[in-house]
Amino acid sequence: MRIALAQINTTVGDLSENKTKILSYIRQARERQAGVVVFPELSVTGYPPEDLLFKDHFIRENLVVLRQIAKEVKKMTAVVGFVDRDRKGGLYNAAAVIAGGGVKGIYHKHALPNYGVFDEKRYFKNGKGFPLFSSGNTTLAVNICEDLWEEKGVFQKQARDGASVFLNLSSSPYDFGKIRLREDLLSRRAKESKAHVCYVNLVGGQDELVFDGGSLIVDPRGKILCRAKQFEEDLLVWDLPDSSSRRKKKNVVVPPDFNTEKTKEGLSSTVTGLNRIERIYRALVLGTRDYIRKNGFQKAVIGLSGGIDSSVVAVIARDALGAENVTGISMPSRYSSEGTKSDARIVADNLGIAFQEIPIHDIFDHYLGHLKDIGSGQPSLALENIQARIRGNILMAYSNQFGWLVLTTGNKSEVAVGYCTLYRDMSGGFAVIKDVPKTKVFEIARFMNKVHGPVIPESILTRAPSAELRPDQKDQDTLPPYEVLDKIVTAYVEDHKSFADIKKMVKGPDADRIVREVIQMIDRSEYKRRQSPPGIKITPRAFGKDWRLPITNKYKEF
Repeated sequence: MRIALAQINTTVGDLSENKTKILSYIRQARERQAGVVVFPELSVTGYPPEDLLFKDHFIRENLVVLRQIAKEVKKMTAVVGFVDRDRKGGLYNAAAVIAGGGVKGIYHKHALPNYGVFDEKRYFKNGKGFPLFSSGNTTLAVNICEDLWEEKGVFQKQARDGASVFLNLSSSPYDFGKIRLREDLLSRRAKESKAHVCYVNLVGGQDELVFDGGSLIVDPRGKILCRAKQFEEDLLVWDLPDSSSRRKKKNVVVPPDFNTEKTKEGLSSTVTGLNRIERIYRALVLGTRDYIRKNGFQKAVIGLSGGIDSSVVAVIARDALGAENVTGISMPSRYSSEGTKSDARIVADNLGIAFQEIPIHDIFDHYLGHLKDIGSGQPSLALENIQARIRGNILMAYSNQFGWLVLTTGNKSEVAVGYCTLYRDMSGGFAVIKDVPKTKVFEIARFMNKVHGPVIPESILTRAPSAELRPDQKDQDTLPPYEVLDKIVTAYVEDHKSFADIKKMVKGPDADRIVREVIQMIDRSEYKRRQSPPGIKITPRAFGKDWRLPITNKYKEF
């Protein structure tokens, strides 16, 4: 039996375009003699549809689209994710088994995730049935994403009832710790059920989430037979052996209409997985491209400072949109070094993006002339922030005038401790590296230079990070070294470790003070993070849906 896994990039709410894409991949699967083509979870609506599910007309239209798709499915079977509704108005995360121009069966997701970025219990009811589908001697089970993750879940019941092939529809978002975990799980489930597991995952960006694809087929020994591409659409086509099950078959519904043509042509070539840093980079590019394109923008603008963060964002933007659609604006002040001013221009030239230099020292002097109580000329936080906000105003002016999206350049380390300025480096439409720790930013920069050549000058990689808002300023005047800071942020934010536990991880006589100060900065900065733009999630716990600390919060460990 030839299986096709249609790893597609859907858009939430674009029912018409999603339908067009689903039908296109059904035709491609038919041309490659597939008997079954499987699509990701909620492929009709896009994932996650969130509160669109409270709109009755949206649910109705999704059901109309499903029927329209069904009419086009002939001489093969398609399994398509959609939103189902019962007679009492209850909603289900569902998969339709379609053949012969109609829906032959429906599966409702049993395990509804309600953690991290997931809140499916807000919208859906739990499924109850265990339908199986047959083709000759092969009995197939359909289930959806979390159903396979749940220990002693629906997959065990389906295996006992005679399933020899599992078709799992998923929309599983990427983070850099998940891929190995996912592959290990699928291998374990295949061995436990003594069945083939066919896992199709969504691909594409949706707000802060990136879905990485990487669809898989695993044999009953737990061996990965083939793997789809990561971070791009793909149609994975593979022949499974006929598997006459010796187990008792139960709950088998009307057999689907399978294409029985046989040929060796049309099979996929399996691909190798990407390494860890390349996966992060590809996730950032895909997430940026889809956020910009799916929200109707064509071009982006970046405050190009000559520092590591803005340089990395510029490379990502260039790779996501093309050089012709990116503009870098350098806005030097009296405190900007010749090195950073020069490096900003070099990065723009290396990338082939448009570049402008707009000095802000005259504008800053004008501010000081009017702010008599503030403009004493002595360095202060207020004067630093005024310079930063002047830059924000300039970027937003270009955004308003030309319709360019402002990409912010703050990283996770800075966002965590509030080392950023409201209405300046936090102002913009999309925060590309919001979930990337500073130490990881440097890794990505070196990877970029390895792939693209030296687009980021070595001087940027070796210069001590600085906001350049006062004389001889360095980040480490205010923060611990980033290697230490990132360790604390990871422990406190991603692992929810206590002050006492984190203190054991930090070496040195000042460990108590450093950990205490960093935790206080993280807690105090929640009000800032709530006002920041969305950014791409790449870690197991990102600021946003993953992190819901109350702003008004008097709980303290010390």
